[in-house]
Amino acid sequence: MLTCEIDHLVITAPSLADGREYLRLALGVAPQIGGEHQRMGTHNCLVKLGETVYLEVIAADPAAPKPGHPRWFELDALEANSPPRLATWVARVNDIEAALVASRVPLGRIEPMSRGQLNWLITIPEDGSLPLQGIAPTLIQWVNNPHPASRLNDVGCSLVRLEGFHPEAERIAAMLKAVNFAGEFTIAPLPTHEKPFLVAFIQTPDGMRRLGAS
Repeated sequence: MLTCEIDHLVITAPSLADGREYLRLALGVAPQIGGEHQRMGTHNCLVKLGETVYLEVIAADPAAPKPGHPRWFELDALEANSPPRLATWVARVNDIEAALVASRVPLGRIEPMSRGQLNWLITIPEDGSLPLQGIAPTLIQWVNNPHPASRLNDVGCSLVRLEGFHPEAERIAAMLKAVNFAGEFTIAPLPTHEKPFLVAFIQTPDGMRRLGAS
């Protein structure tokens, strides 16, 4: 049976330093250094939000050669003065090929990726775009065990819930139902002229904090 649940949240930033500072101010914690994604020319840092959930800050790696294809998560569109933002989320599935077929939203192609000892399969649109402006999730299937979040330092943060807002809310809800999504995510409609956004509620050592626009 196909299963699907929240795997991680994605903060995009013009630089990793900008993203780390954003999270330090927003959550009161320092992200843990992750590593490099050679195929994408990116690097990241991470915050544990549970045993199988984490938050990722990702940025173009200035020390890496620019890839011969668009970077993921629309990172090529960021300018030096772009603010870090909660851009999208990633849903973990147990059968990514079946989930991609079942999805009612185009999510791109399944690509094998790696970082250090981690290996996974992930859906990436060829143009590096975010499906439905990032409110529809990227799909991931981890090849390794245990889950990478279990290897992160516990800084006392946990994901309480994630909310999405989009003019095509019904389409996103139908997509999630088709892939048997279960988890703390809700989707609400917006007027057609309003910009989609995500809001994450995260419990921290200093109380509940919120990431994302309103």
